[in-house]
Amino acid sequence: MRILHLLLLAVGLFSTSLVQAERIKDVANIAGVRDNQLIGYGLVVGLDGTGDQAIQTPFTLQSLDSMLRQFGITLPDGAPPQINNIAAVVIHATLPPFAKPGQQIDVTVSSLGNAKSLRGGSLLMAPLKGIDGNVYAIAQGNLVVGGFGIEANDGSSISVNIPSAGRIPNGAIVERSVPSSFGQSGSLVLNLHRPDFTTANRMADAINEWVGIGTAKPIDGTSVAVTAPMDYSQRVAFASLLENITFEPGDSAAKVIVNSRTGTVVINQHVTVNEAAVSHGSLVVTITENPIISQPGAFSDGTTAVIPTSDIEVTQEDNRMFLFNPGVSLDDVVRAVNQVGAAPGDLVAILEALKEAGALRAELIVI
Repeated sequence: MRILHLLLLAVGLFSTSLVQAERIKDVANIAGVRDNQLIGYGLVVGLDGTGDQAIQTPFTLQSLDSMLRQFGITLPDGAPPQINNIAAVVIHATLPPFAKPGQQIDVTVSSLGNAKSLRGGSLLMAPLKGIDGNVYAIAQGNLVVGGFGIEANDGSSISVNIPSAGRIPNGAIVERSVPSSFGQSGSLVLNLHRPDFTTANRMADAINEWVGIGTAKPIDGTSVAVTAPMDYSQRVAFASLLENITFEPGDSAAKVIVNSRTGTVVINQHVTVNEAAVSHGSLVVTITENPIISQPGAFSDGTTAVIPTSDIEVTQEDNRMFLFNPGVSLDDVVRAVNQVGAAPGDLVAILEALKEAGALRAELIVI
C-alpha cells in the first residue's frame, strides 16, 4: 500500500511538472522563419448585378478597358458598358515561410468600389506582390462569400455578415520563394514571443542540458543564440530537437489588465496588496418631477399655467470598510471586493485608488 501511495505521489509530481513546463516551439520562434504579406489588385466577374457602378467607380472601367486591350479588344468611345456584374477588388494573402513555387495558399478578396456583394463571382488572374515589389504568387478562382444582402424595391434592405468580402481557398499559386537566412550562419537565434530575462536564461540552460554545455547563450531578454550544424539536413533535425525541448518559463510580472470599454478585469496570480483600508459606497440622487396646474380666477383674463416642481431625495448606501492586510493575495482581493457587492466598474475604481495610494503591488494597464 505504501509503494502504491509513493507511485501515485510520483505520478502527481510528474504531471505537475509537465503542466508547468512548455515546449520551446510554444514560447519562441527561429529568427528568419517568418510569414510575409502579399497584396494585389484585380477584377471579380460574373456577379448578379451587384457589382460596381461605372459613374462612381471609374477605375473599374479603366481596369476592364486595360484587360480587354491585352486581348486585342477596344471599347467604342462614348458608349461605356454596364459593369454592374464586375467589381474591382483588393487581394491579400500570407506567404508562409519556406513556401516553394507551385504550392498553393489561401487568399482574401475585398471590394474596392461600391459593389454590394461578391457572391457568385470569380476572380480573374491577378498578381500578388510583396513589399519589395516582386510578384510572389498569382491568384485566381471562385469566391466563397459567407455573407449575403437583400434589397427591396422600396429601399429596405437586410444583410448578414459582410457580403463584399470573400475567400478563395488555395486560390493563389506561389511563383517565387522568399530568401531565408535559416542556413546562412553558424547559429540559430531563438526569439521569445514575450521578452523575459528569466525565461531566456532558463531556455538556454535547458538547451545546454539536452545538447551540451556552451551550445546556447542568451543574448538579451528576447534572444538566445544556439550553435547549429551547417549541413541542411542536420540543421533541420537539430531545429526539430530544439523546438521540442521542454522547460519552465519565468513567471510573468504582477499585472492587472482593465478593459475600460467592457469592464473586464484580469488579475494574475502574482498581484498582492499592501496594508490598506478601503471604503466603497455610492451616493444616489433621485429627482421626481411633480408639475402643478394653476387655474386662473373666475371672470379673470388669466390663462391656465403649469408650474414645475421637483422633489430631490439623496440617499447613500451603507457599505462597510474592509481592510487589506500586508501581502494579501489575489483570492483575498476578489473575496473582499465581492463582499461589498462591487460591480466590475466599481472594481476598476478600487484598483485605481489602490494604485494611487501605493498599495497595489502590480502594474495597472488600462486598455
